Amino acid sequence: LEEITPRPVQDTGNILKQGYLEKRSRDHSFFGSEWQKRWCVLNRRTFYYYANEKSKQPKGTFSIEQYSARLAYHLRKDSRKRCCFELICPGKRTYEFTAPSPAEAEDWVDQIQFLLKDLSSLTIPYDEEDEEELYNDVDSSDSVTTASHNTTLNQDDGMEEDDIYEVFPGKQPNNK
Repeated sequence: LEEITPRPVQDTGNILKQGYLEKRSRDHSFFGSEWQKRWCVLNRRTFYYYANEKSKQPKGTFSIEQYSARLAYHLRKDSRKRCCFELICPGKRTYEFTAPSPAEAEDWVDQIQFLLKDLSSLTIPYDEEDEEELYNDVDSSDSVTTASHNTTLNQDDGMEEDDIYEVFPGKQPNNK
């Protein structure tokens, strides 16, 4: 039962960034869109937002993997417009946020972009072509090892008798 129960993100230990942001609600009222203060947490794959810092269950979560982050000064007309950023994913909801300061907004965007770059680089080795190349490298390394071993044996023939060190291809003995 314990494994099935969702645990608060604060327990995961993988937090990359957290703090209060104002999140624009999806529902637009008669007076325009509403901005609500939310405790936001970014871990390695997911963005969480809570009612406040002490909340145990998130008000919402989404996987960050397909999103991109950018500063978005057009979201507000007031003095805090330079504190705005958005998370965009084609075909999915756009999330709009206001940070406490322009520097903080830039930091959120930088952290998310860094994370996305990291996630995309992690997926490269799992490409089918790479796996095939890796397999071929194993085959070819066996023949290379055998060839270099034979070369090493041939080099031993020309060595002086009192030299007890084996010379490997590509390695130079220390001259002291």
